Formats: sequence, structure tokens, C-alpha cells
Amino acid sequence: MTYLAKPKLHHPSLTTNKVGYTRRDYEGRISTLCAGCGHDSISAAIIQACWELDIEPHRVAKLSGIGCSSKTPDYFLGASHGFNTVHGRMPSVLTGANLANRDLLYLGVSGDGDSASIGLGQFANAMRRGVCMAYIVENNGVYGLTKGQFSATADRGSKSKKGVVNRDNPIDLVGLALQLGATYVARSFSGDKAQLVPLIKGAIEHGGAAFIDIISPCVTFNNHSGSTKSYDYVRQHNEAVSRIDFITEHSEITAEYVAGEVIDVQQHDGSTLRLRKLHADYDPTDRYAALSYINAHQARGEVVTGLLYLDPVATDLHTSLNTSETPLHALNENALCPGSRVLEKLNASLR
Repeated sequence: MTYLAKPKLHHPSLTTNKVGYTRRDYEGRISTLCAGCGHDSISAAIIQACWELDIEPHRVAKLSGIGCSSKTPDYFLGASHGFNTVHGRMPSVLTGANLANRDLLYLGVSGDGDSASIGLGQFANAMRRGVCMAYIVENNGVYGLTKGQFSATADRGSKSKKGVVNRDNPIDLVGLALQLGATYVARSFSGDKAQLVPLIKGAIEHGGAAFIDIISPCVTFNNHSGSTKSYDYVRQHNEAVSRIDFITEHSEITAEYVAGEVIDVQQHDGSTLRLRKLHADYDPTDRYAALSYINAHQARGEVVTGLLYLDPVATDLHTSLNTSETPLHALNENALCPGSRVLEKLNASLR
């Protein structure tokens, strides 16, 4: 028997955050994914991140496409707004929602098939337009819902569970995000909670186009010795460039700066990302150096994780379009229809 509802009773000793919620209040339904799926670890990290950020669940809008990854929003933030779009179309639906109501925090959840195949064009335009969102791709290199075919992110030369070798070149979504103008780019591993939770917190609070590619092993179809997306492979080949601490704007910064080890990067809202550099020569503020670094390590079969690029003065689509500070959904008829004189003046300026 499968139970799809969690008990509503909470233990009275559960810790609450600054807005009065327990960690349980950020959970959703019981997962129906395979036991041990990396996607469930990502859901747990999102729950932890939102609880630690003291976010009221109703302030979050979570959108997804189609696939195992796109089922996961049902498993976290059960009291938030949610919309499950058609395959590969999550970014455009999220863009429309963001333009209508800029006051919500937008979380886009997708997979390697949903974003790197049918939704590649949607992914590209969301990044280049600077849509204010935390875009998370749960990347396992296979199509889990259709029984394990290679996805577009599967590495060339990797083997399927049946022993078939992938002959196609992979699409690197991190590289694309860097080239297309995303202002917060990271990669992580679903099995590394210590790295993943601060990265998600930073992405949610970033204020621009934030992208995280999370290697999330598929325990059913892509967790064998020939896979480059398996638990064992990522653990053995993980090249972490940084460890991240996220510090809210209300917290005092007490750690001293040590050259080559710690960098504090101020975000647009005053919050701080504290980057503990494991590689002294790595600069997370240089977009092109980051791309070269990733490519060099990828050629050696290493999976580079951590905060790969950050623009501390990010702008978003609302800045580019100069939209109203008042969300469009809150504007009344007089504001939306200012009258014929204003229309005539606008038309005259276009002649």
C-alpha cells in the first residue's frame, strides 16, 4: 500500500524559523520516485534552504515541465504556488508569471531532457533575458520515465545499463548558461548537501538569472560502472572549486578575510555569499575564465562543482523592460488604460 499524505500533526518541540514555520511546513507530499533517487535529496536541500532563509511558503512560485525531475515540486513547499507546464515549456510560462507578478520568488525545476532537448531554446532565452529565477536542473543523463535512453547531457563514451555506448557529444548546460549571460552559475551533486544548500540559498536570493546544474544519479537506469552520472563516478571525479556559506543581510560578518582562501561577494540585496576557495587561482567573477576552467577539467573527466560564476550587480528582465514597480496583476483599469491622449502621444513618438 502506498501512502501519499503525511501526518498533519507536528511535534510541539520542532524548531521554528523567524517567520514561525517548522521545517515540516516546507515539505510536500510523500515522494513516489525510486528509493535512493538523487532528486529526493535535491528536494530535501530546497526544503532546508527555504526554511533557513525564513521564506514564507506562499511567496514562492514553483514551476516545472515534464519528467522525473518535474514531479519533484509536489514533494516540497506544499503551501506555495505551483504550476506543472508541458514538456520543455517551463521557462516561458515562468517568464509570463514573473512579468505579471514580480513580488513572488520564482523557482524553476527541470531535468536534462526537459531543458537540454525539447526545451533547449526555452532555457537559452530565459538565461539571455535575465529572468529573475532560480533555475534548477536535476541532471541524471537519462530519460528515466521512458526507461533509460541517453539524454542530451550524457557524456560521449558513457555506457547505458544495457551496455550501449553513447556516440553523441553532450550539451553542457553550465557552459551555455555562462555564454548566454546568466549572472549566477553553479554545479553541484545531489549527494553533497553541505555544498548544495548554500548554493540554492544564494540562487533564490540572487535577484537575476541564477542557474544550478545538479548531478543527480538515477538509481534505476544510470548508476552503474559505465555511467559518468553515477554516485561512484561523481564522488571519485568531483573537483570542487569552492565551498559556500550564505549570510543574510541581517547577520553580522565575523570571519576575517584571508587572501586565497575566503572571498565575500555582496549580493544586490545586501546579503553576502562567502566563498571558501579550494583553488587559489580560481576567480568566480570572471565569466570567460570560468568557462575555460570548466572545459579544461571536463577534458580530464572531472566534474567541477561549486559556485562557478557570480555577477554581484545582476540585473533582470524587469530592469531591461523598465516595467512598473507595481506588479502588473495589481494595476487597476486607470493605470492599464490611461486614455486616448496618452495613446496618441505614444503613437506619435513611434512615427
